[in-house]
Parts: sequence; C-alpha cells; structure tokens
Amino acid sequence: MQRKTLLKTLAASAVLALAPTLASAQAWPTRPIKIIVPAPPGGAIDLIARVVGDKISASLGQPVIVDNRPGASNNLGTDVLAKSPPDGYTIGIVGGSHNINKFLFKNLGWDPEKSFEPIVYTHVVPLVFAIYPQIPAKTLPELVAWMKAHPADAKVATSGRGSAQEMAAEMFRMAAGTDMLLVPYKGSSAAHPDLLGGRTALYIDTISAILPQVKGGNVRAVAVSTLKRTAALPDVPTADEQGLKGYDANTNGGFLAPAGTPKAIVDKLNAEINAALKLPDVRTKLEAAGIEVQGGTPQDYAALIKSDLAKWAKVIKAANIQPD
Repeated sequence: MQRKTLLKTLAASAVLALAPTLASAQAWPTRPIKIIVPAPPGGAIDLIARVVGDKISASLGQPVIVDNRPGASNNLGTDVLAKSPPDGYTIGIVGGSHNINKFLFKNLGWDPEKSFEPIVYTHVVPLVFAIYPQIPAKTLPELVAWMKAHPADAKVATSGRGSAQEMAAEMFRMAAGTDMLLVPYKGSSAAHPDLLGGRTALYIDTISAILPQVKGGNVRAVAVSTLKRTAALPDVPTADEQGLKGYDANTNGGFLAPAGTPKAIVDKLNAEINAALKLPDVRTKLEAAGIEVQGGTPQDYAALIKSDLAKWAKVIKAANIQPD
C-alpha cells in the first residue's frame, strides 16, 4: 500500500515538474523566432532560411529573423546555436560542413549529434566539376589525363578547411589516382576570380554558386558529383557515369534546434517547414538555384547525419588529414 502511494506521489511530482514545459510548448510561439545561419548571406543555406522563414512566419504569426553568423569554417554560428536556450525561439540551418568538422577540429565545443535536436532534412546541393575553359578537356577522364600530364598546373580550388568542396576534392584525388595541389579560399566568391583567370584549373563547387558561371560560358562543367544527374544541368554526366564508380559528394543539411528543445516544438517546426518546402513557389525558387528540396521526419534527418559522419570519417582517415 505504501509502495503504491509512493509511486503515485512520484508520478504526480513528475507531471507537475513537466507542466511548465508542456504549457510553454503548447503556447509556442509567442515572440519572434531566430534562425542562425553559420555562413554569409547569399549561399544555399541562407537562401533556404530566408525563403522558408518567410513562409513559417506567416503561418505561425510571429516574425522570423535570419541571423548570419559566418566564420571559423561555419563553427562560429553552430557554436552559438548549440549554446542557445532550448525553447524553440532560436533554431539554425546547417550545411555539409556540419558533419565534417567533428573530424577536423579538436575542440569544437559541440557535437553534431549530441548538441542538437534534428528538425528536418531540407536540401541537397550537388557539386559541379568546373574547369578553366582553356583546358582542352571535355569529359572527366580527359580532365584526369590532363592533370596527370600537367602536375604543376593541377591546382584545385577549395572553399577552405572542412568545406564540402575540400572533401569532394580529396575524394576525387583518391578516386582518380592523380596528384593535385589544393588551394583554399574563403568561399566561392573568393575562389571564382582565380578559376576564371586560369590560376586554378578546377573547382568542385556547389551548383548554386557556380551555375551562373557555367551558363555564362566562363567555366566548363565536365561532371556533377551526385549519383544522379541534376535537373539544373541535365546534359552534364555524373562522375560515376564517367568511370569514378560510387563517387558521391554533395553538401546537404537542414534545420536543427539546441539539444533539449521540447519534442512538441520540434514536431511543430517539422510540420511547418515540411509544409513550406512543398509550396510550388518555394520549390521553384530553390530549384532555380540548383537546390534539391528534401523533407521528412526528425528521425530521417538524424539518420542522415549519422551516415554522413561515417562517410566523412573514412574519407578524412584515408586522406590522412589531421585535426587542428
């Protein structure tokens, strides 16, 4: 009898302890929501944050503010997100470096799985093998042959340490069996002038960043990095089609909340963002930038993060890249 009374008392105490959290989650949102973007304005995740933010602002009835926090290979903004209150009023969107930086930096201050609640997987951005157009290569095998014949000129631009572009270049180095010099830049806008001027030979860049240069004839696209061709460049074959079997690199990502954010709020955000991603005007705007729209449950995104961590761990170990 005493045991039953004790159990009832403990259960009642647990409900009372949860009551403020549940009430807060049910009332959410009652004030503006902030989306942290750990990258400068103009890139893929910034575009997604702004387009989706406008839609969920209208449906939730609260302002949604995009807060760009670039720096430190996207670690600066991600660190701010990890340390924000888990109340649903600060969320963030991350790209491919989120699942790479764990292996490149010794003291991140956050963990890609433990420090966050996945909300929704939003996007895949294919990468494009873009070359200086004076190089006499029309296909990926021809590019590999040219690089082997001209090792001193085989300079490959990247977007700096931890970027998807750097990892894609390392995967290319291993798959093609050719040596090359990786030249880091602070993002696509900094790398493009040297590619257009022939000071670098190749840049495996996000399609959203390089597409205007391809369409303008300033660079030549010889391959895309994903296993399927992209609708934005349907005539450009994949690296896999051209002999680099299994080559699959991209930058993907989605929305996250700080660890401990109530499940009810995460589920509400998931429903709101999924609804926004299905809107024709949202899809049209994102797809025009080469962004392949995704969606799904928080569990789907958690599974993707786990599989990506395993993939990039193997690449970084094989490339013998040491953490800073």
